[in-house]
Amino acid sequence: MEFSWSFDLKKIDWAELSELIRIAPLTEKTPDHVKTVFSNSKFKCFVFRNSQLVGAGRALADGLDCSYICDVVVHPDFQGMGLGQQIVQYLIEQSKGHKKIILYANPGKEVFYHKLGLKRMNTALALFENEAEMIRKGVLSN
Repeated sequence: MEFSWSFDLKKIDWAELSELIRIAPLTEKTPDHVKTVFSNSKFKCFVFRNSQLVGAGRALADGLDCSYICDVVVHPDFQGMGLGQQIVQYLIEQSKGHKKIILYANPGKEVFYHKLGLKRMNTALALFENEAEMIRKGVLSN
């Protein structure tokens, strides 16, 4: 199966990316929300099968100290083909030179990221706008 990759925002249909994030399943983000966060990210990549967007990811990075990989998504019909791994590897490669590369995983996905070289942090703490939902999903502990 052939895939094409894009690293800019020119061909992105924000509603399509919003739907991909929803069905992956990751979370729900409006098209405007997705446009803002991807536009403000230093590194991004998009994977297409023909003209269909089937994968994406981004990294917020400051150019030296910290790069935060997030919104790594693959369409359910294309999961298990190595696309997620390739997206993360691309974002890690782009983030080289940063003192730390951070990614937080949804519960149950830790093994996938560990295989790519990411290690569990013992001291990571977070504040979430939707704290109760994150506790329910197992992302946060009380």
